[in-house]
Formats: sequence, C-alpha cells, structure tokens
Amino acid sequence: MNEEYNPDLITLISEEGEEIEFEILDIIENEDGKYYVLYPYHSDPADAVNDPGEYYIFEVIETNGEEELAELEDEEQLEKIDAVFRERYEEYFSDEE
Repeated sequence: MNEEYNPDLITLISEEGEEIEFEILDIIENEDGKYYVLYPYHSDPADAVNDPGEYYIFEVIETNGEEELAELEDEEQLEKIDAVFRERYEEYFSDEE
C-alpha cells in the first residue's frame, strides 16, 4: 500500500516579513473562539531532526471579514487550548494501536 503523507500547510509572515511555513496539526473551535495548532514545516527531513519539537497555538482574529492568526497571549486560554490539543493527540494515537 502506497499511502503518501501530505501535510496541511499554511504560510505565515513574521513581523520581519519572513515567510514561515507551518503544518496545521489541529484546528480547535469552542465557545471562546477558533485556534490553530501549528508546527514548523521542514521540507528537508535532515532539518526536522534538529527541530526542538515545539508547536504553536494561534488565535483566529477577524479583521475586515478576513481571518488572521495572532499569538494567543492569554496564558489561561493558552493552557486550556493546549490541554484540548494534547487530549485529542493522545486519543488519535491510542486509537491507531
């Protein structure tokens, strides 16, 4: 079976104008809003080996009818979304066994 992995990617532009590509790990929507859990994407597997493995949580902000991603600065909300993501992640991988 040839199952090729094709990640869902999104490109963000840093404050310095640099384009950074991320893999979308999850999109979480709840009563507080919509959030993206993103992981830096490396097209070269050798670069991925040296990656520290940190993922990022961004909040979706609507501006003039357009969705924009912003850093989630509310520590309590960040912890809440992180807990939801970790639970989903653990469930996903425990179901594969």
